[in-house]
Amino acid sequence: MSLFFVVVLIALAFTYINGFHDTANSIATVVATKVLTPMQAVLLAAVTNLVGALWGTAVAATIASGMIDTSVIDVGPQLLICALLGATIWNLITWWWGLPSSSSHALIGALVGAALAASAGNLHSVIWYQPGPHWWKAGGVVPKVIVPMVASPIIGFVLGFLLMGALYALLAWFSSRKGFLFRLGRTPFVNSFFGKAQILSAGAMGLAHGSNDAQKSMGIIALALAGGTAAGQFDHLPAWLDFLRIHGDAHGGFAVPLWVEILCALTMAAGTAGGGWRIIKTLGHNMVKLHPINGFAAESGSAAVILTAASMGLPVSTTHNVSASIMGVGAAKRWNAIRWSVVKRMVWAWVLTLPITALLAYGLVRALQAVGAF
Repeated sequence: MSLFFVVVLIALAFTYINGFHDTANSIATVVATKVLTPMQAVLLAAVTNLVGALWGTAVAATIASGMIDTSVIDVGPQLLICALLGATIWNLITWWWGLPSSSSHALIGALVGAALAASAGNLHSVIWYQPGPHWWKAGGVVPKVIVPMVASPIIGFVLGFLLMGALYALLAWFSSRKGFLFRLGRTPFVNSFFGKAQILSAGAMGLAHGSNDAQKSMGIIALALAGGTAAGQFDHLPAWLDFLRIHGDAHGGFAVPLWVEILCALTMAAGTAGGGWRIIKTLGHNMVKLHPINGFAAESGSAAVILTAASMGLPVSTTHNVSASIMGVGAAKRWNAIRWSVVKRMVWAWVLTLPITALLAYGLVRALQAVGAF
């Protein structure tokens, strides 16, 4: 029973760190373009993250019941603690280095590593495939994680590139006209208009981040609750603690309780309010020089991808999508506008996240097994 509360505390700590680690993803561009001050941007991100976190539970359900074959592995609190610690360690390392790595993939990689250690290397238990009515509703790491991990940044890059190209073409057309349309195409008007529009796109980005990232911790806590209920750990609790019990449905899934949603949403918002200025510098200043129109295009493209993925229950990376959209916007301006040395460091962080977090969690499980605590 006490281990369950440890899982909840570590999950909330991960959510808080995710908040200040990934805050930069949703506000880097609006700060870099000087549309909002850092404090104003953090406040906007905190509020929109809170709203987004309460906007559905499809991603939470994927983490809780669509990733690991629980008929093969007993997903107990020790496994979840090792997974959360592995993801948290990597998040803190990349935050310290100022690298915008993915908290989503850190958690997923750690879950896979912990599950592999707990199953004595049974790959089928974690890289499994359970057919569904659509490919994104199938169970397993490949359809739920690997496919979106590769596809979503590509789509984000393309959307950023196309949206920026369309805006450039529209402004060029305005500038070629006379009178009112000519004034619309002038730089002062463009900066003023898109400065205001970027507040909306930054809000959409915060909403998207909350709708996807906060739900991952909801899924972990729900998974712990379901495991505790199934193991009978809550059978002798007093009636006023009945809210801790979660019972699965006929399809092996279960609903995420409202109190878990609210708790994770508030924790994510609090972490967001803490900010993540190291990563803001990398995304908003070092990679591409941004103007309000560029920030609007990047935020709109990435928010569209993330919100679509969240509605499908796919745990995609906010970091990857924002970064890819910024690159697409920079490429639409001119190919050499992107500082590729910075991009190279980021890509290495992306590539290393899954294997390193898997190894960290795998090692933690093995260490507990060695001392007889697992």
